[in-house]
Amino acid sequence: MEKVVLLVDVQNIYYTTRQAFQRNFDYNKFWQRVTSHRTVIKAIAYAIDRDDQKQRQFQNILRAIGFEVKLKPYIHRSDGSSKGDWDVGITIDALEYAREADFLVLASGDGDFDLLVNKVRSDFDSEVEVYGVPGLTATSLINAATVYFPIEEELLL
Repeated sequence: MEKVVLLVDVQNIYYTTRQAFQRNFDYNKFWQRVTSHRTVIKAIAYAIDRDDQKQRQFQNILRAIGFEVKLKPYIHRSDGSSKGDWDVGITIDALEYAREADFLVLASGDGDFDLLVNKVRSDFDSEVEVYGVPGLTATSLINAATVYFPIEEELLL
């Protein structure tokens, strides 16, 4: 069976599906689609910890599906801005686990990942499938992917 690594940029997927569809992403359907006839080497969902009960429930759902959930604190700066992204963490994990996989599945529309996708494809000879919301996924990321799958109706709640 093919070996797969799944990496999900939870914040990016949440905000882009809400913006485009006013709906939530269906992680169960996504899991079923990307793991069918594949062995999961690693599955990680990267989220921001706002210390909120509803968020903890959501994180437990992700764990029950099969994801390891990595949390980073939400940082609210004194200038009013906020920060909470996992770009470096996702990159490090992708480079670590891609060498063991036939496929790397990245759920994010963030164009910063185009360099990572190109690196994984060239250095590890892994296929990279990118899932992102149409119109909100960077063209550079789509072009870097082996295959781009638009998040549409069938992957929404």
